[in-house]
Amino acid sequence: MSDIKTRCLIIGSGPAGYTAAIYTSRANIAPLMIEGYQPGGQLTTTTEVENFPGHPAGITGPQLMEDLRKQALRFGADIRPGFVKEVDFSQRPFLAKTDTGLSIEASTVIICTGASARYLGLEDEKKYSGLGVSACATCDGFFYRGKKVAVVGGGDTACEEALYLSNLAAEVYLIVRKDHLRASKVMQARVLDKNNIKVLFNTTTEGLYGEEYLEGAHLVEKVGTAEEKHYDLPVDGFFLAIGHTPNTEVFRPFIECDHTGYIKVKGETTITNIPGVFAAGDVADPMYRQAITAAGMGCKAALDVERFLAEEG
Repeated sequence: MSDIKTRCLIIGSGPAGYTAAIYTSRANIAPLMIEGYQPGGQLTTTTEVENFPGHPAGITGPQLMEDLRKQALRFGADIRPGFVKEVDFSQRPFLAKTDTGLSIEASTVIICTGASARYLGLEDEKKYSGLGVSACATCDGFFYRGKKVAVVGGGDTACEEALYLSNLAAEVYLIVRKDHLRASKVMQARVLDKNNIKVLFNTTTEGLYGEEYLEGAHLVEKVGTAEEKHYDLPVDGFFLAIGHTPNTEVFRPFIECDHTGYIKVKGETTITNIPGVFAAGDVADPMYRQAITAAGMGCKAALDVERFLAEEG
């Protein structure tokens, strides 16, 4: 037995989820949203957002998410705390259970659970989150114009982040654990040819330091060898570029994902392999991962739901 029935269940929040809730609410679909373990998504850990349209003076991440949430509530969305721990998409209506004990029957589902940035596991990363530590150069690089920054990683993403930051920062240090870059040859050449990017091979981060804000990183070179060397690198920004993990584990028995766990959608739509289940935002977007693109996907998912329900009559 379900505790509640809904025409549309939105799993997760953030720009994608809240936008989907706004659109489905205005379409009189009366959606139910379960916000997830981090209501508002990754932007709630971001201090200043300056690249979201409509906010010429900038806005904090938490405030932007609160505004989107209020807008969804204004149109009648039913927003509840908790996260979905179990689903059954084998037949319709779809079933979902939350950690709060709620059982839900849904005619359609929009998955907006996002992706979590991978961190090194240092306690200092939490301490300086939003105070110098970031997992998105495109989001936060603007704040480090003319400053010194470090990027951790050796793949294409890390090289892309380093190249992006090199057009803003005075100096960029690329901290690479191995003695080579894993990135494509083209990306490697671009990084190595950039005069304000310095690659630190065979180097790992032991910790971060600073008073109120990040002031630098404790590094160790050639760890475990006779040439092991510990030193401090003064930087204003520390960017993690070691990948993201899409929050899709609970859906994988039913939903088709790529080899890294991102949900596959059909063409330009948000349609998944299960009719009636849609995906929006970072959970289905390994490429852009921006608030504005997530919001756009949330809109598309809501319109896809509206068409799906209309075609069913």
